[in-house]
Amino acid sequence: MTTPFLHEERRGRVAILTMDRAESMNAIGTLEDCDNIVDTFFRLANDRSVSAIVLTGAGRAFCTGGNIKGIRDRQGIGPLDQPDSTAANYRRGVQRATRAMLDCEVPMIAAINGHAIGLGLDLACVCDLRLAADSAKMAASFIKVGIIPGDGGAWTLQKIIGYSKAAELFLTGRTFDAAYAQSIGLVGDVVPADQLLEKAVALAEEIAANSPRALRLTKRLLREAQHGRAGDVLELSAAFQAIVHETADHKEAVNAILEKRAPVFTGD
Repeated sequence: MTTPFLHEERRGRVAILTMDRAESMNAIGTLEDCDNIVDTFFRLANDRSVSAIVLTGAGRAFCTGGNIKGIRDRQGIGPLDQPDSTAANYRRGVQRATRAMLDCEVPMIAAINGHAIGLGLDLACVCDLRLAADSAKMAASFIKVGIIPGDGGAWTLQKIIGYSKAAELFLTGRTFDAAYAQSIGLVGDVVPADQLLEKAVALAEEIAANSPRALRLTKRLLREAQHGRAGDVLELSAAFQAIVHETADHKEAVNAILEKRAPVFTGD
C-alpha cells in the first residue's frame, strides 16, 4: 500500500501536514497524491477541532512541483495521449487539489523549508500565510519546462504580489531566494531553517487560540473580499457578523474581557 502523500500530526487545535516524498523532493507524481491532498483538506475543513493548518515538506524541499520523469513518459498528473485527455487529467488531479485547498475555511500557513518550485510554489500561494527558511529557494518556473501554470498559480500568485511582479516571475522562470521573496511580499518572516517549523506552529497556535467559528468566517470574508465589490462585501460582512454575535464564543470573549481573564472557547 502506498504511503499517503501527506503525513498528519496534531498539536492541540493545529494540524501539521508534511508532504512526505523526501526521496523525490516532495514532487507530486500521481493522481493518488492529488486525491490524498483533496481528501485531507476536505476532512480537516469539516473537523471543528482544527483551527489552523501548517503545510511543510519532508527533507530538504517543500515541494519541487510535478514529477518531470512522469511528464516525459506521459504518466501521472501531466500530459496523456491527446490534448482533451490532458485537460481532463489536470482538472481531475492538480486542479482538484488546488480547489480543495482554496475551499478549506481553516487558516493555513505554508512553512517553506526548502525548494518550492512550480506547483510547489503554487501550493504555498494557496495558503493564507507563508514563512520561509533562510535557505529556501523558489521559482514559478513552468516556462522553463515549456508549459504554463496549469494548477491555478496564475490566479493565486498575482493576488499576493500583484500582476506586474507575478508576470515577471512567470515569464522569466527565474529562481529566487527567501530574502527576495520577503522583499516582494510573497513570504512574511524568514527564519533559520532549524527554527522554521516551530515558528510556523507558534503562529498557528496564536491563530488557533481565537474563536473557531469567527476564524473560519474571517478567512472566508477575506477570500471573498479579494474579488467582490465593496457593497457585496459589506452585505456579506453584515450576514457573517449576525451569525457570530449569536455564538457562545462571542459571549465568552466579551465576558472574559470584562472579567480580565483568558477566554475559553468551545466553538459554539
